[in-house]
Amino acid sequence: MKYKRILLKLSGEALMGSQNYGIDPVRLKEYAQEIKKVASQGVQIGIVIGGGNIFRGMQGASQGMDRVQGDYMGMLATVINGLAIQGALETEGMETRLQTAVDMIRIAEPYIKRKAIRHLEKGRIVIFSAGQETHSSLPIQLPHCVP
Repeated sequence: MKYKRILLKLSGEALMGSQNYGIDPVRLKEYAQEIKKVASQGVQIGIVIGGGNIFRGMQGASQGMDRVQGDYMGMLATVINGLAIQGALETEGMETRLQTAVDMIRIAEPYIKRKAIRHLEKGRIVIFSAGQETHSSLPIQLPHCVP
């Protein structure tokens, strides 16, 4: 395989399949099977997942909602999608870890760079959700940890 480690960006909209919103279980299973094929070749996989199939912070802001509050809602939508892809991957027999930049210790690990890298090195698929807050209070979705 050409790459040792990849960071896969899945949009929330991609999880909708043919639906108007939400998560299509058939599409979720297809993605899990494709990711499993890549992982079986020894590639370390980090996944960044969007939340646009559930909520878009910018859309809420354009309708009068506080921008930061809308962004937080969008970040939570990425956690829902992260849990969905985690479940689909584990159903396919893959080991995963869900990490978030917002503490949710009962459902996901906190994002810690060294821990994420160690999980990847052990062959686990690491799913990054809930963005990463920047100094401007606007979330970004690409974790700077995956070298």
